[in-house]
Order: sequence, then C-alpha cells, then structure tokens
Amino acid sequence: MPDPQRQRFLKLGAFFHPTGHHVAAWLDEGAQIDAGTNFEHYVRLAQAAERAKFDLVFLADAIATRDGNLEALSRWPQYMAFFEPLTLLSAIASVTKNIGLVCTATTSYNEPYHIARKFASLDHISHGRAGWNVVTSSNASEAFNFGRDAHYGHSERYERAAEFVEIVKGLWDSYDDDAFVRDRATGRYFEPSKLHHLNHKGKHFSVRGPLNVARAPQGYPVLFQASASDTGKELAAQIAEVIFTPLHDLDKGQAFYRELKEHAAQYGRSWSDVVIMPGLNPILGRTREEALEKQRYFQSLIHPDVGKELLSNTLGGVDLSDIDIDGPLPDHIISPEDRRTNPRYSYLFKEKLTVRQMYEKYAGARGQRTVVGTVSDIADQMEQWFVGRAVDGYLIQPPHLPTGLDEFIEHVIPVLQERGLFRTEYEGTTLRENLGLRRPPSSHAAEPRTIASKRPPGGR
Repeated sequence: MPDPQRQRFLKLGAFFHPTGHHVAAWLDEGAQIDAGTNFEHYVRLAQAAERAKFDLVFLADAIATRDGNLEALSRWPQYMAFFEPLTLLSAIASVTKNIGLVCTATTSYNEPYHIARKFASLDHISHGRAGWNVVTSSNASEAFNFGRDAHYGHSERYERAAEFVEIVKGLWDSYDDDAFVRDRATGRYFEPSKLHHLNHKGKHFSVRGPLNVARAPQGYPVLFQASASDTGKELAAQIAEVIFTPLHDLDKGQAFYRELKEHAAQYGRSWSDVVIMPGLNPILGRTREEALEKQRYFQSLIHPDVGKELLSNTLGGVDLSDIDIDGPLPDHIISPEDRRTNPRYSYLFKEKLTVRQMYEKYAGARGQRTVVGTVSDIADQMEQWFVGRAVDGYLIQPPHLPTGLDEFIEHVIPVLQERGLFRTEYEGTTLRENLGLRRPPSSHAAEPRTIASKRPPGGR
C-alpha cells in the first residue's frame, strides 16, 4: 500500500523508438543505425535509464508493417523491422534490477489468455516490474494478418477492449497469492480451494480458465492506456492506472487531470489509483538558440515524401500526394469541427501553418509535447506542470538515441533532484511501489477492497 504522506516525486518513463522519436533521427550520424534489432542498444538504454532512477522503460508496438507510399516508407524505418517487445523486455529483465518494463499489446488481434499468460510471466521473470499498455490498434493493416478484411470499428474496438481487460484481470486471479504451498512433507503442491476457474461467457469472448501461471508478484502488472477520445477516456477511467495521453496546454492539462481522476472515482477508484504521464520531447542546448538550431537540423532531415506520409497517417489517412507542402492544408481535407476538437491533431491548427510546418511540428514527438531550450527551461516547464497538477510525471521521448537520453540524464535529472522533484533512490522493488500504486487484492479475497480518499494526497 503506498504511503499517502510520502513526498510526491515526478514519475519518469523512458519511451524508446529504436533510433529516437524524431521521424528522421536514424539519419543522424550519432544514431544506432540498426537499432530496431540491436539487442545491445536496448540494454545500454535501459541500464542508463535505471542508473538515473527512471520508473520504467516503455516500448510501443505494431503487428504489421506500414502500408502506403513505398518510396516514403523506404525512408521511414519505424514499424518496418523491429523486435517483438515482450520478448525484448524479458531479455532486458535479466540485465536490470529496478526499472519497470512496459510495452504495448493490442486487444484487437490477441486473445485474453495469451496476454494474461505473457504479462504474468514477464512479471515473474522481472520480480514485479511488468506493465501492459492496452491499445486497440491504430494501424488498420494489422487486420490483414489475422484473417480479417477490415479493422474493427471504433466503438467495437473499445467494447472488445473493456471485456478483454476484465478477462485478463480475472485470469490473473486464477490462483490466490498463497495457493502454491509446495509442501514435500504432505505431498501437496497447491491448495485446490485456492484455484479459481473464470468461466467467462461474454459478447466477444468465451474463456474458461484458469491461467496456468501463479498470481503475479504485483497482483496485476500495471495497466497503461493512451486514448484521448471520449470512448478511450471512458475505458481509461475504468481500467487504466497510468494514462499516456498528449497534452499541449497547461490549462487543458489541468482540466484533463481532474476529469480523469474524478471520472475514475465514479468506478470506485481513488485519485492515487491513476497516474497521468503524457509524453515529453525535450530538445536541449547550452543556450536556447543552440537548442533551436538542433531542432532545425532534425527538421531539415525530413524528406517531403516522409513528411506527407506522416501527416496523412496523423490526419486519418487523407490523400496529400498532390498537396503543395509550402501552402496551407486545403479547408476541405479536414472539417472545421475536427480541426478544433480532434485530440490527435487539433494543436496543429492553432496557428496558420503550411503543410511542411505541420508535419515538422508533429515529426519530433509523434503528437506529444516538445519543449526546446536550456536545461533550466526544460526543468521549469516540467516543474510548472507537475506542481500545478496537470501531470504526475512524463514519458520522456528523446528525439534521437542514444544521445538524447544521455543528455537528459546528464543535465536535467540532477536539476530535478536538486529541486526535490525527483527521487535519488528507488522507493520500492516493484513498478507499482515506485509509481505509488497499491497492489490489487485478488477478486476472490475474503476481505473487501478498501477505497482510499478520492482527493489527491498531500506533499509537494
């Protein structure tokens, strides 16, 4: 059980795309050119993040290559050749000790039993450091690899996901925590009364259970979720423990923070059961001009074909092939309503930007917030949002790897620690303990769950 009176520290995750988050990062001479399938590269990154006391490493995933303009895709390696993340994290678990290990797995093209078994196994292998980022798949071409002619509709995806997660949690409760007595004297390995069949029959799934893995060290691996749509936020309020959603404005961030935590309370959850950690793309320089020059350098590496393909995907697959990139996006392509309200890209329409400027703005952080400046500039922004309760922490998205991570660790982490905003040692041994999340009791436990205060705890 987390201590509600302990000092409130920023939660930090290190979010790794193979060569960095900037779409053209792989072109930089300092990038690990074969990063997608270079195990030693990921070990180096994870161990560096652990030495810096990050809460977790985070890996995205897709289970299909990208479809689209092959000329553009040949210049854009993301999702074309990279490790399956659960396999990678299981290997990283053996060369790390404290840092959390979180990755994406889709509810659209998996079965609940598979996911329950794999993440419970990772939690055992890592001694309680696993986390699952619940997604419904944004890459529609995944459908073609799983016997479907089209992706599930938006509402159906989220309906399936809600049922899927409840099944997984039920399977994680297949055994009580003390079910495995392993008593040689009596010859009994487990207590039969502490084994539970799920016997789930729902709209989308039928799963008998039980799971053939003992209850995980954390009870449940930590559940992450990223959606910003109304449907996605409803699912997040029900099941998510860490919310990874793009936030670009402080006032909107504060409103989102309150909304999600208060909505989660309607499902019998407390404020401390939900951690808000949007992405943050820091571009550092010794001076602001140096940081801006670094940003301009990476923007200059974006091939126009890649920029248009990236922006097309962001805007829902619209055709930009014949668009003048140095002119504005034509009004008919995206409706005024979507320009104003769509959480994936509405921030791109706050200024009158050309198509080139739009894809450059998106390219560095894949829709998350970019902060460009000195170490103090970055730390000040992080502190303002944290103290102002717009966030509980951030998933740090280095624009290029490994250099971007090294710079953040060397320069920003010490400043955050000097200000009392970030830990100098891990508080616990599991991901839940370090994030300040309670360990969930089994749904079969005799004692009812205790609901904590619905207001935020004290501290900084």
